Amino acid sequence: MIELYFWPTPNGHKISIALEEMGLAYQLRAVNINKGDQFDPAFLAFSPNNRMPAIKDPDGPEGQPVTIFESGAILQYLAEKTGQFAGQTQRQRIAVTEWLMWQMGGFGPMLGQAHHFIVYAKEKLPYAMERYGNEANRLYGVLDRRLAENEFVAGDFYSIADMAILPWTRTYERQSVDIEAYPNVQRWRGALLQRPAVLRGMKAGAEMRDELAQLSDADWQRLFGISSSKADG
Repeated sequence: MIELYFWPTPNGHKISIALEEMGLAYQLRAVNINKGDQFDPAFLAFSPNNRMPAIKDPDGPEGQPVTIFESGAILQYLAEKTGQFAGQTQRQRIAVTEWLMWQMGGFGPMLGQAHHFIVYAKEKLPYAMERYGNEANRLYGVLDRRLAENEFVAGDFYSIADMAILPWTRTYERQSVDIEAYPNVQRWRGALLQRPAVLRGMKAGAEMRDELAQLSDADWQRLFGISSSKADG
């Protein structure tokens, strides 16, 4: 059974979604980033960047145990391990890698900065709030234009790139984003949340955070800005 070192954040949920979609058995190992668990020497031994998620797979390459850190690397490993969600042709695999790297290099980090300066920073810095809010909207625009031409981000097939991007859209309001301005993103989000494995993955570890623990499926859909009619349709 794979051990997922985890906290219920967008990066953590990328991996829980993937594990659910791929039908892999896993156990959550809490890494409470609010209490500094990410700096525990035992965790740093296999996740040297002091960030979660990370995994331990007892059945790694050649049947030997392996540890992996960095969410993008974990997604690629799991896709290769199972032969799922990475594309069937070389062109499809290139597209999946492009959009996975787009998420890792831009969509996640920039939205994280927007969230930090707009919500968490004790000192409200207008320049930083505007800078990262504008970048968040630019990136949503990139995603919206892509989804205007494709059902999923890598093309007409669902992939680990979708799994990586989706969790970062949950807190769009805290990123200074009006989701109504991005109808193709809304359509895509609504479709993905109809997947039972996505919903299970997004709810993984909810008990670790009080504000998530009591949410129903409908609550999760509302949290994503999806109305009942859109969710049912």
